[in-house]
Amino acid sequence: MNYLATTDRVIRPANYPPSVPGKGYGFIDIRTASAGASSVTVGVLNLMGRTFMPTVDDPFRAADILVDEIRARTPIVVLDFHAEATSEKVGIARYLDGRVSAIYGTHTHVQTADEQILAGGTAYITDVGMTGPSDGVIGMESKAVLDRFATGLSERLAVQKNGPKQFCAAVVSIDTATGKATDIKRIFQRNIA
Repeated sequence: MNYLATTDRVIRPANYPPSVPGKGYGFIDIRTASAGASSVTVGVLNLMGRTFMPTVDDPFRAADILVDEIRARTPIVVLDFHAEATSEKVGIARYLDGRVSAIYGTHTHVQTADEQILAGGTAYITDVGMTGPSDGVIGMESKAVLDRFATGLSERLAVQKNGPKQFCAAVVSIDTATGKATDIKRIFQRNIA
């Protein structure tokens, strides 16, 4: 908690209650070939959905306020939307199309094959997927997860340490002047030692 209160290297959902430590968005300066010796600023925003998730403030209302704040500094806005329901992820993508550069859905750990550029120029993927161990249950050791399903009793989950790994990502090309996405490519590599 103390680290979240003092760092600008980690963001948490911006629609958490105001008393929660940390920030819901931040900025990264990236040196690009097209920018020459200068850099391009990217705004990164994290919001959490509400369907089948803990209670938080309305992510749509929060996006209306925060996207405008970020765009005052840069046209390039990347949203990590951490949500369970595909419908809520698609909904926020349609709602923010043209106002953000890219939306990466997260939470389910399973990469979707629906990467696309929406009509307003926003790159979108429902879930970017998980990078980590392929064995186990979405990156966790199987036994504790299976016990939880079988008994309803919860115990601490541990990351699967052995076996093959996977790498999931999506690479988005963005016009630095307009903030519009021009391409999105999904990456999924399995059986990494």
